[in-house]
Amino acid sequence: MSGTRAYVIRVAEDPADREACFAVRKEVFVGEQGVPEDIEYDAHDAGAVHVLAVREDGVPLGTGRLLYGAEVAAKTGGDLSVGSLGRLAVTREARGLGVGAALVRAVEDAARARGLAAVDLHAQTHALGFYERLGYEAYGPEFPDAGIPHRAMRRFLQR
Repeated sequence: MSGTRAYVIRVAEDPADREACFAVRKEVFVGEQGVPEDIEYDAHDAGAVHVLAVREDGVPLGTGRLLYGAEVAAKTGGDLSVGSLGRLAVTREARGLGVGAALVRAVEDAARARGLAAVDLHAQTHALGFYERLGYEAYGPEFPDAGIPHRAMRRFLQR
């Protein structure tokens, strides 16, 4: 961690880290965006790789998850070499600090470590520019998810 960063990014390995991830998602998606809690958490959470941004004093700042494998192939057009980045959420206090970009890169690192060639995501349309700056390209039409407009995006990973 450099002196300019007041947080660390890590894979959520233990139950406390996973609960911190879920708390951030609840704050951002359920609390701020009005996503129904019963659709925010799903069966994919159990097998996902969750990443967590934590302030130096232990306060969670953001999270994201990577899905991959046959059970989530529908999210990636059936391509098992493509992972699915999702549930990227950054707390209001941490926005603008680079936390979101760091979480995306951590998910990409996890995808590379699992031999994946690309990462797909479903971006809220207001966030398209954020993902484009990170190398993602939109494809396909706009669609609603939890009542929020989204676009599919993909980034091919370099080894």
